[in-house]
Amino acid sequence: MPPGLKILSWLGKQIIFRPLVNQIGFLRLRRAYTGGAALGPELFTFYQAIGVNLKQIYGQTEIVGIAYMHRDGDIRPETVGKPLPGTRCRISEIGEILSQSDSVTPGYFELPEKSAELLEGGWLHSGDAGFIDEHGHLVVIDRISDVMHNKKGDMFSPMFLENALKFSPYIKEAVIYGNKEDFVACLINVDPIVVGKWAEDRGISFTTYMDLSGKPEVAELIMQEVLDVNSRAEKEHFKIKRFALLYKLLDVDDGELTKTGKIRRKYVQERYQNLYESLYDESVDKKDVEASFQYQDGQSATVKTTIAFYTVKGV
Repeated sequence: MPPGLKILSWLGKQIIFRPLVNQIGFLRLRRAYTGGAALGPELFTFYQAIGVNLKQIYGQTEIVGIAYMHRDGDIRPETVGKPLPGTRCRISEIGEILSQSDSVTPGYFELPEKSAELLEGGWLHSGDAGFIDEHGHLVVIDRISDVMHNKKGDMFSPMFLENALKFSPYIKEAVIYGNKEDFVACLINVDPIVVGKWAEDRGISFTTYMDLSGKPEVAELIMQEVLDVNSRAEKEHFKIKRFALLYKLLDVDDGELTKTGKIRRKYVQERYQNLYESLYDESVDKKDVEASFQYQDGQSATVKTTIAFYTVKGV
């Protein structure tokens, strides 16, 4: 680091970051670890940037909790680190993370069939899908039951990509597709408050959410967010090739989301089957649709609109 930048870095740490870390109670913290559902790379990088030595760990109860972790000086926000000493890792043919260690349980109490399934082939089966990157770090994608495979058999996690998109302040919901297809595509809900404010600041007039999501300027804004997600994709087949902006927000009352806000993927695909088919027909760039809305008082209305489909550059 150049001497001038070193001085600026030190000043920034003393004037801004040190008081901030002290305010959140982490000033004397040497190391912090996060497990369970992985943090987003942006949030993880933020804590690292302000001086909190936050690291990822990964494991399961059957291997005494922790089997993989970041080391000081070898932290990559998209991964969960390297195996602990004495732990061996490999990826099965279906993409499942398998581990061997002296810490692995001999089995479940009085459940021999479950134990044999857990330790099939002498390896602990995690039930998670993942891969080992070029630096030897383990990348956890998703539960093996939730991953998708493209036509070539390459594995990807729809939830992983959806979460990556939703870290953008402009995107409220995203529905990823691509199972047994040639490429990954998605339907996107823009955030009406954030994107509405963005449009107002730029003098872009709109009346309804449908009108806002149909603006070419909004589509270009979201295109940049998709390009950003693609630029950080670990694998080429993780990249999103086509997307469309939905004309309405996904809603619990319409059965598109669960009560806890999770996407009902199969139902959404069935409801917007015409949009799904157009996403995978690269000759289609626009489609006229009829949109039905159910109001809280029980009344319904049908309006016509045009949906545009966008192909992402470089995929």
